[in-house]
Amino acid sequence: MSESETSDYREPPPPAHGNPHRVRPIVIILFVAVVVAVVIAGIIPRLRTRAEVREETSRMAIPDVAVVVPRRAAPAEEVVLPASIQAYTDAPIYARTNGYLKKWYVDIGAHVKEGQLLAEIDTPEIDQQLRQAQADLGTAQANVHLAEITANRYQDLLKSDSVSKQDADNAEGDYEAKRAAVASAQANVKRLEDLQSFQKIYAPFDGVITARKVDIGDLIDAGASGGAAKELFHIASTRRLRVYVSVPQGDSPNAKPGLKADLVLPEFPGRRFPGTLVSTAQAIDPTSGTLLAEISVDNPTGELLPGAYAEVHLKLPSASPSFTLPVGALLFRSEGLRVVAVENGNRAVLVPIVIGRDFGNEVEVVSGLTEGMQIVENPPDSIVTGQKVRIAQSQPPQGPPQ
Repeated sequence: MSESETSDYREPPPPAHGNPHRVRPIVIILFVAVVVAVVIAGIIPRLRTRAEVREETSRMAIPDVAVVVPRRAAPAEEVVLPASIQAYTDAPIYARTNGYLKKWYVDIGAHVKEGQLLAEIDTPEIDQQLRQAQADLGTAQANVHLAEITANRYQDLLKSDSVSKQDADNAEGDYEAKRAAVASAQANVKRLEDLQSFQKIYAPFDGVITARKVDIGDLIDAGASGGAAKELFHIASTRRLRVYVSVPQGDSPNAKPGLKADLVLPEFPGRRFPGTLVSTAQAIDPTSGTLLAEISVDNPTGELLPGAYAEVHLKLPSASPSFTLPVGALLFRSEGLRVVAVENGNRAVLVPIVIGRDFGNEVEVVSGLTEGMQIVENPPDSIVTGQKVRIAQSQPPQGPPQ
């Protein structure tokens, strides 16, 4: 080839599709990138889901609890106790002499005054015995009169030695014996007159006749002969009433004379009858564990009836600072009664407590709690001290128990 031909020679251009040795790595890289992107796109959601599951599991492992703040008890708590109403003075009326009922003047429900005549008894045997005793007294008086004359005469004769000293002494002794017989006869007459005066039955005090247990013609036995005496009437003084109530031992230190009380009866809805605690038994009944207390209630209109059932509302001052909690917050363990307190907002602590009075849905806690504690309501039996908890809601202090 000549030099001119050599200078005119040009290297042919490369093929249009490029170099196959360069294209292959690029394709591989692109393929790998796509595969990695697909893998990453699939793994990341799974990792996120797994993390969410772990988070949810961890969250569910911490129980949600509702808490309540204990309420400090009021300085005086109203205690409602069952009670029985009794008449201030109550007495059965018996006869003191035997006979037959002649007449009665009052019936049940009658208001009577002290000394008012209630009934009369016919006493034929007593009347006959009295007449005989009066006759015996007359005889004894005649005998003593004769004995006195005889004794005086013997004394005169003794001065002139007309009779012996022995005869004069006998006459004097007979006179003294006759005087004693007169005294005995007088006592017997007085006894029978008293029995005869018992023919009339009088009211011993102002009150209401609550029972009449005899009728005209009934045989009246005073029980003097060993038989059972029969009650004629029953009388009760109701202008003032005695109300007896059994105070629980825990409240007994505060049940003192002078304490005010209110009486509530079902037949008088919405009404309260005031009274005052006047005395206590000063001893706890070992059977019931209560202290018997007496409350005096005025009853000027007679609305309150003896024997009725009533509720007594006593405002007893608290013996020591205490709190109230719902019954559901109590946890019964073998080591004793506990409640679950929440500390630092998420840590459960079992706290031993001592309870006092039971108000139904609530109880009084006299020891173990402090102001502002958060107490778990309805705690699970498996909860232990140190366990993590989450407060779901916090209730305000409870209102006073009703």
